[in-house]
Amino acid sequence: MATLLSESPASASPVSLLDPEHCYRALVARDSRFDGVFFIGVKTTGVYCRPVCAVKTARASSCTYYSSAAAAEAAGFRPCLRCRPELAPYALQQNLAYAVWQRIAAGALNDGDVERLAEEIGLSSRQLRRVLLQHFGVTPVELAQTQRLLFAKKLLQETGLPMTDVAYAAGFGSVRRFNALFAERYKMAPGSIRRASATDSEGIILRLAYRPPYAWDEALQYLAARAMPGLEAVLEDKSGKSYVRSVSIGDRQGWLQVRHVADKQQLSLQVAPALAPVLMPLLAKVRNLFDLDANPLVMESYLQTDTLLAAQIQRTPGLRVPGAFDAFELAIRAILGQQISVAGASTVAGRLVRRFGMPIETPFAEVSHHFPAADLLAGMPVEEIAQIGLTKSRAATIRNLAVFAVEGGLQMPAGISLEDAVARLKTVGGVGEWTAQYIALRALRFADAFPAGDLALQKAAAVAPETRITEKQLLARAHPWSPWRSYAALLLWQSLSYPKQSKD
Repeated sequence: MATLLSESPASASPVSLLDPEHCYRALVARDSRFDGVFFIGVKTTGVYCRPVCAVKTARASSCTYYSSAAAAEAAGFRPCLRCRPELAPYALQQNLAYAVWQRIAAGALNDGDVERLAEEIGLSSRQLRRVLLQHFGVTPVELAQTQRLLFAKKLLQETGLPMTDVAYAAGFGSVRRFNALFAERYKMAPGSIRRASATDSEGIILRLAYRPPYAWDEALQYLAARAMPGLEAVLEDKSGKSYVRSVSIGDRQGWLQVRHVADKQQLSLQVAPALAPVLMPLLAKVRNLFDLDANPLVMESYLQTDTLLAAQIQRTPGLRVPGAFDAFELAIRAILGQQISVAGASTVAGRLVRRFGMPIETPFAEVSHHFPAADLLAGMPVEEIAQIGLTKSRAATIRNLAVFAVEGGLQMPAGISLEDAVARLKTVGGVGEWTAQYIALRALRFADAFPAGDLALQKAAAVAPETRITEKQLLARAHPWSPWRSYAALLLWQSLSYPKQSKD
């Protein structure tokens, strides 16, 4: 991936480091690798666009470049109605600034409490402001306002939700405030960009973009094998395959269904109407689950220098690391998967869901329950948990993890390192290195997490068929794959679906 940064002092902000020549080259090529990495402000029109915008490319002298949509709007540009900046995938980076950005994008400042967000992150409000100004050129409030406006714009153009519902779903405290800020920032009334009309559809339908390619079938294959019966399922009908599950966010309950729209390089998300007030955090969870912010061509260009991984990259370009809709769910599923087969773990997980989860009615026969709440499992006797077919020690680990979650243990500090996150998880009785790395890989989204103790990975990395290497050997083998070892792990797991040729 060609760098977009100019040769400048390390202390300079990313805003000032965007190299105009490299950015313009990516713009002319409409290079999808840079979608969401930067935005273009066109001085002659007052509009800002994504690098993949299909309109006629402006002259280089008319273009300025910004590392975020919020920075472009702070400079006075309006979002393009053609390429729709709100659809752009996020820039996948693991540092404090981007961790804060992700939280704000999920609605962390919808109540306007910057002090509380700063406290949760472990900074003062002044330090938080400095971090965002340095990386994105905007304050926390400016970033939150842009995210809310773009989310409202998305709802206006894709749904028939009433204006009041749009305003509150986007995090505005009142319709009046929403209308005023929209008109001030975009120089138009919200209703003027409405494209969708009210529909009799059974749910709200939204679109989520990604950077191509996307190995959709392989992603669903992975999720289907690990699905917890009663909670989630992969279905197939005349429209193709889809992922469905129940949803519980705060006091809102419902369901969702996700399909692939390959020709538009998007996922189509349908959710129950009752979930309208929590759409902002819900979409963040779906993006996490389907790894929509990954930049596959960048990672693949790095990993394909290894012959072991190159063959699988050719078979399945665009392979993602399926994440987690909920970190607690995934952590429990990881514990249930300790030392048993994937199919066996799914069976036990289904018993847990149906025994202790709250029932829900959905349009899907396969989805009948929510996942058990952490506080419920935390207060439950070990013997009762064990009745689903677990040993007492495994049931105790389930309860230990639930207590850990109730105490906020899974809410990792923004910017925490992989090593510290794994160490924190391993303080839970019964959680070892493999489980902690697996949780870090899927639930916490660490791109370099790598469960080297996994027998399947050891087998996939071996040269000869029906053999495996040791954990120590695998860690040494995987060292050059850093910082993308989690993607290497998925490639290795996927490679087991193909016959291995002996190299004797």
